[in-house]
Amino acid sequence: VETLAGQAFFAEPIGEKEKYANDPGTGMIQGYGSKLANNASGQLEWEDYFFHLVYPEEKADLSIWPKRPQDYIPATREYAKELRGLATKLLSALSFGLGLEEGRLEKEVGGMEELILQMKINYYPKCPQPELALGVEAHTDVSALSFILHNMVPGLQLFYGGKWVTAKCVPDSIIVHIGDTLEILSNGKYKSILHRGLVNKEKVRISWAVFCEPPKEKIILKPLPETVTEAEPPLFPPRTFAQHMAHKLF
Repeated sequence: VETLAGQAFFAEPIGEKEKYANDPGTGMIQGYGSKLANNASGQLEWEDYFFHLVYPEEKADLSIWPKRPQDYIPATREYAKELRGLATKLLSALSFGLGLEEGRLEKEVGGMEELILQMKINYYPKCPQPELALGVEAHTDVSALSFILHNMVPGLQLFYGGKWVTAKCVPDSIIVHIGDTLEILSNGKYKSILHRGLVNKEKVRISWAVFCEPPKEKIILKPLPETVTEAEPPLFPPRTFAQHMAHKLF
């Protein structure tokens, strides 16, 4: 339902979509946006997107969520709730993987009250010359975890074993990435995955990415003491999430 609702939004006339236009220049990053820019390697980045906070519900600004299609808001709220439960399960398993108690990583990224989920729906138009354009250039996510759904059009690539590998489109599956936040907390034992999005010649590609992020200022992110030894000193300096984002951007 979430994917159908998101697809229907991008099918709306441009005037309807622009009612929700964002304005990154003034710091208003939530809403509908379009990106057409040259990246560092001279390729064009080409995508429309819709970005907004989806969880916790009380922090979400429903006034900027699309009113059409009508099922967008209920479907997205339900989806965010399901993903929040999944995040808890995965963080528990990843805590065990580091030899920590079950709830530790979730606590370190803000717990139920402070961990936020932001959703970005990426809409990549058909591109007659896909070799000249990228949807999104190579990057790692700043999040703790990222969840990705897509409309079964291939285009997500991961850098693995020294080369770019296209992720398989498996029906009824969800892709999970580890982001920078967990790489820092685990002192590099969990790796933040380098990935990019390609455009497609024949088909429109849409992906739904949900980023699980710690609060910007309340928590200092640094390798957990249990992950540091004399042989494995801390690989990352202490930073707030906001400082880490600024460090990545500049």
